[in-house]
Amino acid sequence: MTTAPQLMATPSGDVLELRPAGSWTAANVTALEALSGAVSAQLDRSKTVRLDLAGVRELDTIGAWLLEKISRRATSAGHRTEVVGVADNYAGLIEEVRQVNRHNPVPPPALSPVVVKVNDVGRSAVSASEDVTVFLQMLGSLFLALASLLRRPRSLRLTSLVYQLYKVGWQAIPIVVLITFLIGAIIAQQGFFHFRKFGADSYVVDMVGILVLRELGVLIVAIMVAGRSGSAYTAELGSMKMREEIDALSTMGLDPVEVLILPRIVALVFALPILSFIGSIAALYGGGLVAQFYGGMGPAIYIARLHDAVSVTHFEVGMIKAPFMALVIGIVACSEGLRVKGSAESLGKQTTTSVVKSIFLVIVLDGLFAVFFASIGM
Repeated sequence: MTTAPQLMATPSGDVLELRPAGSWTAANVTALEALSGAVSAQLDRSKTVRLDLAGVRELDTIGAWLLEKISRRATSAGHRTEVVGVADNYAGLIEEVRQVNRHNPVPPPALSPVVVKVNDVGRSAVSASEDVTVFLQMLGSLFLALASLLRRPRSLRLTSLVYQLYKVGWQAIPIVVLITFLIGAIIAQQGFFHFRKFGADSYVVDMVGILVLRELGVLIVAIMVAGRSGSAYTAELGSMKMREEIDALSTMGLDPVEVLILPRIVALVFALPILSFIGSIAALYGGGLVAQFYGGMGPAIYIARLHDAVSVTHFEVGMIKAPFMALVIGIVACSEGLRVKGSAESLGKQTTTSVVKSIFLVIVLDGLFAVFFASIGM
């Protein structure tokens, strides 16, 4: 049975003992406010206030807040406040209410710089291990979906694959051609500017040809695809995750990896080598224009020198790297999209993370391939 709230005030010298009792709940809010206001004058006169909650039978947030207001009124007047007799089942509520609107929270104890650094290293290691685990899980799921596709070729979503090829490949050609053309022109201009001091103008063609076909052509295109298509993959899958469309696919008995991820990654693996080839040709053309108008080298001489300097091996090195870079970009982009939570902030964060990780891994992969091809003499 609910008992009426009470607040007994017993002054003893400079100490005021307050003993609330009964039901301090929202149902009695009018009576509780009257009881709290009745002791205001005594709170101002007492140097120490002792609040004994042993008699409280029922307590909710309203009652806890009124008791906290009594305590804060005494504290703000410069008096000492003691709260005793709190029942175990109300201790958590009292503590939560006590932390509300605290403008000067107690700062955490200062940690040693060494401890902070060790903590940061540990958190980074844990985060890196989680990223590797997610990457390998997505890679395994992708290969399982591909194996299932080989057993049932009719399950291939050809319309989705062609659409993704159109978005990733065809629509990216203009920006890829423009950027690689400018990069090839800049490399040639800088080469002529510096090599001319040593009378080695002809070696600029060697530098442009080998650098574009082996490294820069595929690397620049891969970075552009990571920023353009990788971010789009993450945003698309993240939006589907937020709207629970991926869960709906699973409920319908469809594999999200096979339906959503496999067509995107396969399209990326096919498109990136083609874009790398087109970008390399554009870069060589840009270098040829600079060689003609800035270096005084005619097109015939430029092409002949390029034919002597560049071999099929250089072209093969660039084309071999392209599918692997596309696979890394696709896996990172799709896995980050599936890690999106239910907020727009999470979507933006994972999209940014996807682009940064993709570019980092593409550069690392390019370095590993450079060491590998050097070791086998390519």
